[in-house]
Amino acid sequence: MSLIRPFRGLRPAAGQAAAVAAPPYDVLSSDEARTRAAGKPWSFLHISKPEIDLPRDIDPYDPTVYAKAAENLAKMLDAGILARDGQPCYYAYRLTMPSEHGDHVQTGLVAAANVADYDSNRIRKHEFTRPDKEDDRVRQIEALNAQPGPVLLAYPASATADALIDAIAQGTPDADVKAEDGIRHQIWVLGDATRIDAITQAFDAMNALYIADGHHRSAAASRVAAARRQQGCELAADSFLAVIFPHHQMKILDYNRVVKDLRGLDAATLLQKLAADFSVESSAGRVHPSRPGEFGMYLAGKWHRLAIKPALVPQDPVASLDVSLLSDHVLGPLLGIADLRRDKRIDFVGGIRGLAELERRVDSGEMAVAFALHPTRMDQLMAVADSNEVMPPKSTWFEPKLADGLVSHVLD
Repeated sequence: MSLIRPFRGLRPAAGQAAAVAAPPYDVLSSDEARTRAAGKPWSFLHISKPEIDLPRDIDPYDPTVYAKAAENLAKMLDAGILARDGQPCYYAYRLTMPSEHGDHVQTGLVAAANVADYDSNRIRKHEFTRPDKEDDRVRQIEALNAQPGPVLLAYPASATADALIDAIAQGTPDADVKAEDGIRHQIWVLGDATRIDAITQAFDAMNALYIADGHHRSAAASRVAAARRQQGCELAADSFLAVIFPHHQMKILDYNRVVKDLRGLDAATLLQKLAADFSVESSAGRVHPSRPGEFGMYLAGKWHRLAIKPALVPQDPVASLDVSLLSDHVLGPLLGIADLRRDKRIDFVGGIRGLAELERRVDSGEMAVAFALHPTRMDQLMAVADSNEVMPPKSTWFEPKLADGLVSHVLD
């Protein structure tokens, strides 16, 4: 089977895209989702976060929740809010970020990616997954018999693929939605068999695709496919929903850290200890790290610029990441945070919130210190994946986020 293939997308009917499109299921809490979906009966949150239609105290992993997702999907189908394309298609997906976030545009392809290539690591990973989150995605896929949320993938530079995808994204889009955060989401449908074959061949020529976001969704798809093969229905789930962008168009923001206490140190002592591995300079204003190896630190109401000593940066693709350098030289040895996944003393702040959010968390007394990082680069992510290694938790924050509900993949 090819690396990717077209599929019969399940999409909002004409004029319904704005009513359906919703943020990804994993960027909103249940309470936030209830607020966002209030007065919006066709919001895809009723499928992706179905606990919002059940009592507030329900466990989001209760079987009733997944049954509610299936019920809500059936309602939207019966009402004609969602409809399935009659033939396999590819879809161009363009994201446009408004000027206040940097005037960023990226155009990618919605396709069904081959599970076998995920299993063989041709579709490459860079993160560990948590079994409980995998289980959640498996249960939702099985309840819906569909994959409602796409995996965000990147493909290495290909002028051929870029041109073929850009050629789809011409003229009036089939869906055009401006989300509450100002991000514009546009979808164009391609059903022409000749052009579809050209795209399939262009991707087949690639050595690998790279998971940017959606490790739990792709792992769940692999598990569902394996289970169905054992049941004798292999073709029902041999691919998973993906949106694939050229790696050079993707935008990674900083993923910053805030820590609750200084592990018994005072501010002056922490600064003194940092000087062993970093050059430390006080700053009159906020510090946006301008290069790898440089960090901003907000401590006791003041910003400091930290630059790690070059001799301390290893050549290893994981150990050389800024998130690793901060953990190995500050968070672990000085602040006693060894397990980023489980330690309750640390929290993570996506760069879209800005440095003001770091100041707010510290000035409020909730946190004692904040660290601003330089964003991880796509070439670093790809190098880690190519080495069959994994990044530390919370290494990448991709913006803009995809919307759920604009195209879903039914497993038949």
